[in-house]
Amino acid sequence: MDTNVIIAIVVAVVVIAAIVVGVWWFGKASKRSVERATDEAVAKGGVQLATEDTKHVGNADAEQTSKAEANASPAAETAKTAESAASETQRSPESPTAPAAEEPASKAAIETPEAAGSRMQRLKARLSKSGNPFGKALFNILAKDQLSEADWEDVEDTLLLADVGAEASEQLVEELRNDARIAGQSDPAEVRAALKDKLLKLVGTDVDRRLNADKEGANKPSVIIMVGVNGTGKTTTAGKLSRLLVSEGKQVMLGAADTFRAAAADQLETWGDKMGVPVVRSDKDGADPASVAFEASAKAKEANADVLIIDTAGRLQNKANLMDELGKIRRVTEKNLPVDEVLLVLDATTGQNGMTQAKVFAEAIGITGVVLSKLDGSAKGGIVISVQKELGVPVKLVGLGEGPDDLAPFDPEGFVDGILA
Repeated sequence: MDTNVIIAIVVAVVVIAAIVVGVWWFGKASKRSVERATDEAVAKGGVQLATEDTKHVGNADAEQTSKAEANASPAAETAKTAESAASETQRSPESPTAPAAEEPASKAAIETPEAAGSRMQRLKARLSKSGNPFGKALFNILAKDQLSEADWEDVEDTLLLADVGAEASEQLVEELRNDARIAGQSDPAEVRAALKDKLLKLVGTDVDRRLNADKEGANKPSVIIMVGVNGTGKTTTAGKLSRLLVSEGKQVMLGAADTFRAAAADQLETWGDKMGVPVVRSDKDGADPASVAFEASAKAKEANADVLIIDTAGRLQNKANLMDELGKIRRVTEKNLPVDEVLLVLDATTGQNGMTQAKVFAEAIGITGVVLSKLDGSAKGGIVISVQKELGVPVKLVGLGEGPDDLAPFDPEGFVDGILA
């Protein structure tokens, strides 16, 4: 073999060996750099990120060494990859890619309902800005000087249009006529004071409007049955009521006995999920609602809940068999627990039609209180007066708005102040 060829082969072998040794040394140095960066990341709290990056770099180093032994040319590219991996390892653990931010999704889903006190202030302000004009209309008429017979007729018409009811309207007009603060040269402040006094007397300030579950010596669990026709917002009101009770620190359970409407149980379960309130429901649509009520009362008793709210199907007042079913729900529930409250949900916009519904429900199952929904969108705020006069039970709760916490205990003074504002 030619001497020059032998020399060339030896030189090539030496060069290749030098390159391999250089790559090996560089890889080891890179690995030490990565390990130092890993230690720093662990010290900062980014254990998971640092570990993942270290594994990534270690794999990259192994791959680079293998390629270098097969072919020395990619050495420069390998060096760049190692440097890039080391720099990624040194990223802050507060980087957007850090997985720690993902954690308690389920806890974040549990909402904290608004307290009752702040609700009443907010609802009073909302009522004063609502489309409920009968208080303002009355004041504008009565503030005139020297009221004529035509003015008094306007007063009575305004009361009737607001669904105060014929008997209550006649009583109020008579009392206003005999009030010295309104006769003669009227002072607006005195007219307002007189009107407020008369309205408060009609609405009733000496009535106990507390839920029976809030009274001393209440049963535990205290059972509330929600009744009302379709479209009044009954299931929504049941969900809102559960939020109000949770805000008072009560342990609540919901019973989805509206098995007639397919989405009712799902709707109630959505309310329950937002607050961590358990919902007892049937596995199939169209199940016997009384059986759901029975199971719910049994579970509430077992769990020692404070309150059980049973939602029932919306009924048309001319369906006698469905009304009988409400009575059955009550009887079956009382095999486990006494029923303390039956709340009738009325849509304030329905006016005297709502009165007809109220009387039928009172006969079918017995009513302990009324919930007036959609009071902010009604010009018929007088239904507060007429429904109490006709049924002999108080309005206990009012709904003003679509928000989840837009349900509050009824406050007579806040109501009258709101409609006169």
